[in-house]
Amino acid sequence: MPDVEIKDKNNNIIGKINLKDDVFGLQTKPAVLHEGVTNFLANQRQGTHATKTKGLVRGGGRKPFKQKHTGRARAGSNRSPLWRGGGATFGPQPRDYSYDPPKKVKRLAVRTALSLKMAEGAITVIDGFVMDKPKTKDMMATLKNLGFGLGGERVLIVTPESDEVVALSVRNIPGVKVVRVSDLNTYDVLASGRLLMTKEAVTRLGGSEEIK
Repeated sequence: MPDVEIKDKNNNIIGKINLKDDVFGLQTKPAVLHEGVTNFLANQRQGTHATKTKGLVRGGGRKPFKQKHTGRARAGSNRSPLWRGGGATFGPQPRDYSYDPPKKVKRLAVRTALSLKMAEGAITVIDGFVMDKPKTKDMMATLKNLGFGLGGERVLIVTPESDEVVALSVRNIPGVKVVRVSDLNTYDVLASGRLLMTKEAVTRLGGSEEIK
């Protein structure tokens, strides 16, 4: 795979980095991408939905009327699902939607998404963020210098480790999100218009550190 330019915060080219084909040069596989996105969204579901069954609805402790000679259908409780105010039949109950696909499939989905973004020219590599303290103004200037439009464009910044200074600097910039390499997922990559990755983050993705 051809080398990719490394830029500083002023958009000056300061070097190049070689990307591995097995991370940034894979062919697009829709089925793998679908699995990665589906897994991420399923794991985000809280699963707290609940409906009351016949046994949970208040009331219904006594038989509404006698069994025979009323001309009505027999009934044992006014909380029956057939009655107004009765319990729900087969309604949703709290459950866990999360699941773990094979690690190889999960890694392949992330790498396929990165390869797709690389093919689209949507990945920019920066040397790093040198910031002593959080400052949104400086971060916005860096993004503009690198050609990122901040008019609603979704930008994903990938750092090698958790960086509180960077995270706080982009917190108030709409559409910009920061994620560390180990937390990179298929959904965030595909949902972002462009990616801004640090040189060290790219190096780790190149094989020195596995994506979990």
